[in-house]
Amino acid sequence: MASCVTGTEAAIRATACRDGDAASHLKIVAVFAIFLTSVFGVWGPVLLAKYFHGKPLYDKAILVIKCFAAGVILSTSLVHVLPEAFESLADCQVSSRHPWKDFPFAGLVTMIGAITALLVDLTASEHMGHGGGGGGGMEYMPVGKAVGGLEMKEGKFGADLEIQENSEEEIVKMKQRLVSQVLEIGIIFHSVIIGVTLGMSQNKCTIRPLIAALSFHQIFEGLGLGGCIAQAGFKAGTVVYMCLMFAVTTPLGIVLGMVIFAATGYDDQNPNALIMEGLLGSFSSGILIYMALVDLIALDFFHNKMLTTAGESGSWLKKLCFVALVLGSASMSLLALWA
Repeated sequence: MASCVTGTEAAIRATACRDGDAASHLKIVAVFAIFLTSVFGVWGPVLLAKYFHGKPLYDKAILVIKCFAAGVILSTSLVHVLPEAFESLADCQVSSRHPWKDFPFAGLVTMIGAITALLVDLTASEHMGHGGGGGGGMEYMPVGKAVGGLEMKEGKFGADLEIQENSEEEIVKMKQRLVSQVLEIGIIFHSVIIGVTLGMSQNKCTIRPLIAALSFHQIFEGLGLGGCIAQAGFKAGTVVYMCLMFAVTTPLGIVLGMVIFAATGYDDQNPNALIMEGLLGSFSSGILIYMALVDLIALDFFHNKMLTTAGESGSWLKKLCFVALVLGSASMSLLALWA
């Protein structure tokens, strides 16, 4: 964050760190390092799911990975994205102007992001409930209940149990695909912001530690998205496309940031850049908060058959999933010390 009042010592240190040539070389290193770690992170769960598919513990392992992913996504939104958005819009170069000093825009745009994610969820659920199921003239319960494995009502045409089960499984898959797609949209917004900010920066002292920190950041975030993609059962082409989109977004953002700086002279401390970073960050944070709490944590812990089944097995799995959730959120939160 830029400072409006700079001491002599801080100014000298900032001047020494601003080296365009060194920064450009570090950015090239960052493009390849972040791309490789992103590929590793997002493809890991997908390949493991393909290898272990059909094995006895497959469904439970995927559920635990998904709970870890939920913790990563929740921490990403609340510990990384949202504070940075507030910080960008609270910068004195921005907050001293109208209308930015008159209203808490970061909170407003975060709320808009969450409501937008809800609207997408409701629209897709409506489509799945009335037009997406197709067979047998069946009435569907709300998607959350269907996912939880509760019995669906039989329609007037008397569809048999086998058709009900097949339709229920299809609704579950459609819901999981929707979650993965909306989640990727939120992550892509966030990744673009990270990349463009890094690409516009000319501060080599800032870029150097960020390369390592963002590499770990992409691994954890990739694990989160990859776990959701693995469970959604997409076709091979869609899986490749979604994984590739995640892997290239931050590197392309870095390149875009370098182009913006070359064309305009705007760096990461320019007021217009700070406003755009704050607004996009707030919007993506709202999407990620909604997805983590509603479509990942609440859905699995309160509506998943494996976790809601009474007995020692269900209790043991629920505890394991909770530990995975805590580990995911703690791991991503720890990275906030560096990035």
